[in-house]
Amino acid sequence: MRAISIIPLLILCLSCTPRPTAWQAGDLLFQSLDSDFGGAIEAVTESAGGYSFSHVGMLAPDSAGGLQVVEAIGRAVRLTPLDSFLQRSTVTVAARVKADYRRLTPAAIAFAVRQIGTPYDEAYLYDNGRYYCSELIYDAFLYANHGRPFFTLEPMTFKAPGADSFPTVWVRHYEALGMAIPEGQPGCNPGGLSRSDKLEWLCSAPPGPDDGRRATAKKP
Repeated sequence: MRAISIIPLLILCLSCTPRPTAWQAGDLLFQSLDSDFGGAIEAVTESAGGYSFSHVGMLAPDSAGGLQVVEAIGRAVRLTPLDSFLQRSTVTVAARVKADYRRLTPAAIAFAVRQIGTPYDEAYLYDNGRYYCSELIYDAFLYANHGRPFFTLEPMTFKAPGADSFPTVWVRHYEALGMAIPEGQPGCNPGGLSRSDKLEWLCSAPPGPDDGRRATAKKP
């Protein structure tokens, strides 16, 4: 689950373009969220380009001809204004499915939008009638690809590399839910999606966070 992709990655630096005109419906926006759960997700998953992603949403058209984000966050799947989405995190990186697969994008958007109101999946279990962020994107492209997997489900781990025990945040979370931690169950995460060889990144600014210049989304 933690294998690092050897595919060359092009990282989008939003400090140059806080509202890139090149973005379009169907693009995926990956974020690093500053929260206990965001940190817990990033600690046990590997992301593209040296980043640590804990959230992902998909761009969808809005009624004014602009773009908004369909995402599973908070209590349910919802539509979020793009400005509000960008202000949530200091790290937002955009990717698009490669040209060979772009025919799938309209159906993937339509599927994701139809899930608005579906409860958030706090158990992080695949196919339980609820959605967490990357699961929504996984199922959207699964539907668009006529039931054939587009992204990959992998055995989930809730332990940091080399650790023998689960972090306290996960222990308390699943105790509150009254269930065992689903270690090893099939699932997906933003980092895993970001490493897919079916994606291309939307800017040729190569610096990643390892050189101290993190991609920053400025407030409009």
